[in-house]
Amino acid sequence: MLVELGLDSMAEAVYRAMLAHPQHGVRAIAHSLDLTENQVRHALDTLSELTLVRPSYEFQDQLRAVPPALGMEVLMARQQAELAARQQRLEASREAAARLIADYATLTPTISGPGVEQLIGLDQIRDRLAALTGEVREELLGLNTDGAQTAQAMEASRPLDRELLDRGVRIRTVYLDSVRNDEPTLAYADWLTTRGAQVRTAPMLPNRMIVVDRKTAVIPLASQDTAAGAMVLTSDGIVTALCALFETIWATAQPLGSGSAADEHGLTAQQNAALQLLAAGHTDDAIAKRLGVSPRTARRIATDLMERLGARSRFEAGARAVQQGWLPHTA
Repeated sequence: MLVELGLDSMAEAVYRAMLAHPQHGVRAIAHSLDLTENQVRHALDTLSELTLVRPSYEFQDQLRAVPPALGMEVLMARQQAELAARQQRLEASREAAARLIADYATLTPTISGPGVEQLIGLDQIRDRLAALTGEVREELLGLNTDGAQTAQAMEASRPLDRELLDRGVRIRTVYLDSVRNDEPTLAYADWLTTRGAQVRTAPMLPNRMIVVDRKTAVIPLASQDTAAGAMVLTSDGIVTALCALFETIWATAQPLGSGSAADEHGLTAQQNAALQLLAAGHTDDAIAKRLGVSPRTARRIATDLMERLGARSRFEAGARAVQQGWLPHTA
């Protein structure tokens, strides 16, 4: 049960034996556990690395087990620190992948090359997407950054989604958390899940994206105007990176049927994302765009966060959030 804390079964057994019989040395512990002395010494090395044993204050060259109340607290704190570090690496990977998307999205319409096809205008985009979705055989992945969907867009998508799901195509889509507050979009997402699709939500998404059978990806040329143009990418390395980006986001996104749980500071994922944007100096309009909400809602969220932090400015809100542990120091 303590493996997740770095304590394997042999080290745990030796630790328990030392707690039960503090006076026992290596030979006695090995005999009581039916282990070799080398195995016990190896376990002691592990316990020493985990700071679960310390030198005896009374007997030279002997070790004593650290009381569990203290030892487990140290292990839990270390595990928490490792989780925080992994989360920061995850965010760094997400940002790197987002920059990769942005780099390709800045290509001018006159540039093309192997693995890159550019589409200009909404007609070309829709025609190409229709062709791609007609060719999909196994899986369709999507990041939808538009927030609440228009009735027209949902009505146009319904026949195509139905046809794909009836063919057994696996559909996974991540929407912004803000769709949870829009009844029509929520009803459409529920309809998708009842037919076998999987839908999750995230507080922020780097860009709109569709990936077909992990072979072809479509991303907009400009995130601010997804109808202006798009790029169809078929380069194996680029598509693999975009699939990795999707899986990273999918792993932390919340299933549509679950609520938006608050963290230990009472912040929802959307509020946490807004706080990060607030601390980075984004305007209300920029925050609204990233979260898929109206500027008025973005202002309300920002105001609530600043009031909770007792801050009079965005800079002060960011500083207080770091001081109170709401944001990592890297923010």
